[in-house]
Amino acid sequence: MGPLDGYRILEIAGIGPGPFCAMVLSDLGAEVVRIDRKAYAGRGSKFDVLNRGRRSLALDLKRPEAVDAVLDMVERADGLIEGFRPGVMERLGLGPDVCLKRNPKLVFGRMTGWGQNGTIAHAAGHDINYIALSGVLHSIGNHGGRPVPPLNLVGDFGGGGMLLALGVVAGLLKAQKSGRGQVVDAAMTDGSALLLAAVVGMHGAGVWKDDRGSNMLDSGAHFYDTYECADGEYVSIGSIEPQFHALLLEKTGLDGAEWEGHLQNRDRWPELKAQLAAVFRTKTRDEWCEIMEGSDVCFAPVLRIGEAIDHPHNRSRQTFVEVDGVPQPAPAPRFSRTPVAVQGPPPKAGEHSEAVLADWGFDGARIDEMRAAGAI
Repeated sequence: MGPLDGYRILEIAGIGPGPFCAMVLSDLGAEVVRIDRKAYAGRGSKFDVLNRGRRSLALDLKRPEAVDAVLDMVERADGLIEGFRPGVMERLGLGPDVCLKRNPKLVFGRMTGWGQNGTIAHAAGHDINYIALSGVLHSIGNHGGRPVPPLNLVGDFGGGGMLLALGVVAGLLKAQKSGRGQVVDAAMTDGSALLLAAVVGMHGAGVWKDDRGSNMLDSGAHFYDTYECADGEYVSIGSIEPQFHALLLEKTGLDGAEWEGHLQNRDRWPELKAQLAAVFRTKTRDEWCEIMEGSDVCFAPVLRIGEAIDHPHNRSRQTFVEVDGVPQPAPAPRFSRTPVAVQGPPPKAGEHSEAVLADWGFDGARIDEMRAAGAI
């Protein structure tokens, strides 16, 4: 019974940010129906975590019977999300103009890399390309090294699916008050640029250098980086504030007088980093955890995924849960009155086709006709 309980969302199946958005909306309590391609019927795995929490209806959207069915479902839906290139939904007969005519309150969420318009809006691309264009990728990496992709967290998920989910929820709130829906144009170039807002501001002020690995937050500073330990494992340090930096010096045994006044002295960062690196190599990661974990040093061990799942703090918070025997991140954020939960394991494509259609008002005769026509 999450905060979106009672809302109905149609997801035109895709990859990456679209399913992530749908997962978030489902985790928050919405009923999300995933419309998969008929050709994919039977495919799916319990390890497809992004597909969790919703039922699957498999349709052949090249059949008019399938398109008509989606439009009928649109009349009963609160929102729809899709992640095709610009113009594809229009060619299918399911563009926003058609859908909003059928349901003026519909929130039509569109997820793309480059956006619905722009000079390269129709070009193919992936997360790495979108964050390259927005300035994010250039900013990540060590001094003298090449740009390092931060997995596909910034484009696909943070600047893409998460912002689409926020846009859909904002659209639902507005539709509730105004009675009118709208189109949400979520582009990963826009979203990843938005995530870079603070850095862009520092760049404009002249305090952020374009030279990678030379700034406070990009591994340039000795007090904000990862360090290798005696056992080859790593720890993370984020001792930005003076009081936390002083505690770092105390717990590493470094001479505070020698280091005094150099917290923001960029010229000495490389030298001080070398000294810190030498100290951290004298003990194992677990030994440094005994010394620093839970203190105000701003410290955490760099954990593998399996280690993160088993860490005592994450266990105490139930940050990870098991669904159908598969460990995975729990829904977030948390709500005091309307708790969130995973609504179920990932479906196989088309697993719930007839049940979904029946629940959305289709009678048996029409379902039989759709099956006979090859639409379902």
